[in-house]
Amino acid sequence: MDYITVALPKGKLFQRSVELLDKVGYSADNVTEDSRKLVISNEDSKVRFIITKTVDLPTYVEYGAADIGIIGKDVLLEERKDVYELLDLKYGRCRLMLAVPEQMQRPRLTDYAHLRVATKYPNCAQEYFRSLGIQTEIIKLNGSIELGPMVGLSELIVDIVETGRTLKENKLVEVDSIYTATARLIANRVSFKLKFDRLDKLVRDLRKVLDEEEEQCK
Repeated sequence: MDYITVALPKGKLFQRSVELLDKVGYSADNVTEDSRKLVISNEDSKVRFIITKTVDLPTYVEYGAADIGIIGKDVLLEERKDVYELLDLKYGRCRLMLAVPEQMQRPRLTDYAHLRVATKYPNCAQEYFRSLGIQTEIIKLNGSIELGPMVGLSELIVDIVETGRTLKENKLVEVDSIYTATARLIANRVSFKLKFDRLDKLVRDLRKVLDEEEEQCK
């Protein structure tokens, strides 16, 4: 009960998350993405850090192995874990989109019915196509999604993009934006009630830092 355990995601959100938490007093020595230690603690501030794979992080929070975590909204929407979303941290901006090979562009989205779609986000993709009222075959991949159309595995892809450079390099074109995602602070539901004072203060402190940074950028 004395500690707050924070789950940090490996990858693009890691360093910014560490820097942001440090500004509000949530820090420990040697919190690095390649740390060999599985749990890193700060005895003075009563904070623990665990570093997890991105897709696993919401599970750690849902089951209470971590009190809070920082994760992209895209992962939250795909994994659909039972956690509290406390704050939009506004960094790590990206979007989930539908893309096709340049030569396959069609006039209407409904013209892509009955095709195969490669994606790391099968739940979000299924929901998206259902909203359009069309059927597709969803193929779950974990690696380079752009490879799907190149080798004939799929005609379409649904994937996360930041700049769109990889799409252009592989002669793919975005035909629809499904949603925009940023980093979010999430909490275990029981932890948020039992440790409310500390977690509520953390949210207020983070919001203040983010507002100050936004002012400085104007």
